[in-house]
This record gives sequence, structure tokens and C-alpha cells, in this order.
Amino acid sequence: MNPCAALWRRTALSVLGVLTTTVMTIAAQPATALPAPAAKSAGSTGSTEGSVGRAFGAAAEEFGVPRDVLVAVGHGETHLDGHRGEPSHANGYGVMHLTSNPRQRTLEQAAALTGASPATLRRDTAANIRGGAAVLRAYADELGLSAAERRDTAEWYEAVARYGGATDRRTSRLYADTVYLFLAEGISARAEGGELVTVRPRAVRPDRGRYADVPAHDTGVSSTDYAPALWVPAHSGNYTVGRSAAITHVVVHVTQGSYAGSISWFQNPASKVSAHYLIRSSDGQVTQTVRDKDTAWHARSGNPYSVGLEHEGYVDNPAWFTDAMYRSSAHLTRHLADRYGIPKDRAHIVGHVEVPGNDHTDPGPNWNWSYYMELVRGVQLSFPSYSTLADGSTGAQVKAAQSLLNAQGHDAGTADGVYGSRTASAVRGFQTARGLPSDGVVGRRTWTALLSAGAAPVLAEGATGAAVERLQRALTAALGRTVAVDGRFGAGTAQAVRDYQTSRGLGADGVVGGATWAALQAGR
Repeated sequence: MNPCAALWRRTALSVLGVLTTTVMTIAAQPATALPAPAAKSAGSTGSTEGSVGRAFGAAAEEFGVPRDVLVAVGHGETHLDGHRGEPSHANGYGVMHLTSNPRQRTLEQAAALTGASPATLRRDTAANIRGGAAVLRAYADELGLSAAERRDTAEWYEAVARYGGATDRRTSRLYADTVYLFLAEGISARAEGGELVTVRPRAVRPDRGRYADVPAHDTGVSSTDYAPALWVPAHSGNYTVGRSAAITHVVVHVTQGSYAGSISWFQNPASKVSAHYLIRSSDGQVTQTVRDKDTAWHARSGNPYSVGLEHEGYVDNPAWFTDAMYRSSAHLTRHLADRYGIPKDRAHIVGHVEVPGNDHTDPGPNWNWSYYMELVRGVQLSFPSYSTLADGSTGAQVKAAQSLLNAQGHDAGTADGVYGSRTASAVRGFQTARGLPSDGVVGRRTWTALLSAGAAPVLAEGATGAAVERLQRALTAALGRTVAVDGRFGAGTAQAVRDYQTSRGLGADGVVGGATWAALQAGR
């Protein structure tokens, strides 16, 4: 088989990807142990849970795995979506992504441990969750965890890292750090049938064991092709050195899963696939795995002339397609277009589904091409101050407001910088959704809500990235003074946060947590 054609089936790519630096910030807090039994541990919703929640509780109690650790692993692997028993690129199945491939056979391991058949483990959600718990417990036993240690969430770090299946220690740390970030921030996820499964946030300091001396993923080597990206090379057998054609296109993909799993899979010599770049959902972090000058194996006939961009997520779940991801990806695409003379149009910036000779559907109908192309072509969002906008206003700030409204699902039409009736209608819709006075005017409160909209990661001094930029813009609008937008949470940003918190009656600790994000996103 042509290795370029051996592309994974995009149905449930394993693993995780969230802001690792936040784990490091929260990890400085004291550890919190889970009480036994695991099924009734902190974060459990108890008797209000449906069949999936009960399955997590029962498996946790049976195998002595903290219930919330089990949920966090499943959430990171699949967002609790079993994908109807269909296999992933790595031949992984179900909510817990039990795998059957030459490098990792957790499906067969789970079958031996539980007595359930592989067919049942693939398709039955409760059995799959039970299998995942059994595998985690086996890893804990190999590590020699005592009964008391098994009740302590912090002690499961090495077992979780092993569950990820990566051979590269930094990728294993990324996987485990992500699970512990979910535990720190809490989880509220919809499982099969719309059932809500939750984990309450808790302070936890994981015992990283043999991974303690492994550098965090985001402190690694930077790319020489694109400065904001990290460099983690794919296996040399998964791409071709050099190119047979000039670069004329960018191809947009969706991984059908998460970030660390893609990195690990590209490092697996058996995969015979790769992409040039991967973009993380939570914060837009970029990792390059194949140099621009070389041919990644991502789009069959399109490989020789294109650069492939993989986006963490699932085609059928738009929640993965965050504003941070859109903006980070668009910045990368704009860089590539400028560097290689690629026209910034839909004839040259295409989805995998649009490349001749391919049978994939990504990025799918939930990918917002209009918004993405606006960002690729460039929409200014950062200003020293934000003016009041109303019907008849024009200019760059109107264009920014229109772009932000479109990103939030309120159709302002093309971001043309002209505030007409369609923009006014979108503003009123956004205001109503946020509980603001629905007057169709973009004033301080509406600007604050618009600029802060998106994910709400915990941010403190030392944090960097798109979420910090979003915070800085929102503070500029809320405080009525310029807060420098540089994506770095330094002393100036910390002071602005404290000023905002004090003026809004919040605890003035300089840390942007759930309460501060909620106030900003409500336009306070």
C-alpha cells in the first residue's frame, strides 16, 4: 500500500490536549485525596447520574480507581463519546479508547482482566468503562500503589501517563498533565444521550514520579519554520524528505480526537501518516512535526504541494473548534500564505474533503469557513480603547465587533466594517443571550462580554497565549484604560486584574478564575 494512502479513520483519535502550563500553576497547591469508595468521591453527581455516570461509579468502586480520575481520562480520550463502536486511527474503541494495535493492546488486556469479549468492550459503554478502569488498576498494581495510595488522586499520575500509550516521555507527560488539568478545573461533559457527567474542581498536586524531571511540552524546542510553534518531529518513516512540487495550498484537517495522541501517533513508525502542524483546541498551541520543506503524508494526492494543518477535535462536535484555535490556526495559515505566496482564498486554503482523490469529510460542516477566512485575511481586535458603536458606525472596530459576533454564532454577515441592520440584530441577539440590555448598541458592557467570550482557563502571572490576549482586550474595555495586549500575563496585567476584581466586588487575588471570567463574560 502507498504509505501516503494509509491515513487513519477519523472517528476517535485518542488522547488529550489542554493548557499544560495551567496544570503547573495549580499543581503548586496542596494535594487532595479522594475518599473511598471511589463511586462517591468528590465530583460525583451520585444518585442524579444516568447510565454513563453510574458506569463510571461502579467501575471505579470495583477496581479501586478514583472515579474522577477515570472520568478525566475518558473525557480527554473521547469527550465521553464512544462513536458507536467505530475504531480510531490507532484501532481504539469506546469512551475509554481501548486499543488493539502492534504497540498498544489495552483492548485485549481489558478483555483478559474483566472477562468481557473484545466485541463487547468495543460497543458496550459500561463494559468499555469497566475495561478502562481494569487497565488503570493493573498499571497501579505494577507501580506498587497501596490501598491508601490508590485513594489519593495525586498518586495515579504515572498510571495515567502509561495509559496514554506514548513511547516519548514528554508526550506521556503532556497526556497526564492534561488529565490533571481536567481534575483541577472540573468537568461538565455531555455523554451518550445527552447525559451530563461532572467532576467538581479540586486542588491537586500530582506526584509525577519518573516524569518529574521531564520538561513540560510547552518548554521544548521551538520550530525554525514558524517561531510560535514547538518542534516535535514525526518518525522519519512517516513522511518524505524534500518535495516534488512547490507549496501552493494549505489543507485543513480535524484529528477526530486530541492533541497528544496525534503527536504520539505521528511518532509511531507503524502509522505511516503525519501532518506539518497540529493546533490544540483549548489554547491554540501549535506543534510542528514535519518541516515545511518536507512532504507530510496527510492528503494523498495533495501531499506534494500542500502544508497540512491538523486541528484537535471531532468533525461532529463543534465545541472543539474554539476561538483560540481558529485564531491560532489562521495566524499560522496567514504566515504560510505570506511566506509561500499562497492566495488567501478558498481555492488554495481547502479542507481535506476538497483535495482530489481523498475519501475524508473533515473539517466537516461545523467548521466556520467564513470566520476562519476573515481571520486569515486579517481582522484587528486589539485597540487602545473601544468606542461605542451603533447603527451607521464604520471602521476597524465595527469589523472587529462583526467578527466576534460571528464567532459567537450571532450572524453579523461579512465583517465589512459597516454597522447596518444585520449587525444591529446580531448585537441584540448577543446581548439577550448574555443578559445585557438589548439595545443594539455596542458599549462598554457589550464590548467586555464580546472580547472575553470563549474558554475560561485559570490564568495567573507567568501564563501566556491567546487566552491572555483575550483577557487583556476585555480588561481594556471593562476598565476604560489601555491594558497592553501582548499575550503575557505580567505585573501590569496582574494589576489590571486586581483593579477589575476590586471594582466588581470580587476577591482581588490577581488570578483569573471562574468568578472573574464569569463577570467579564457577563459584561460587568
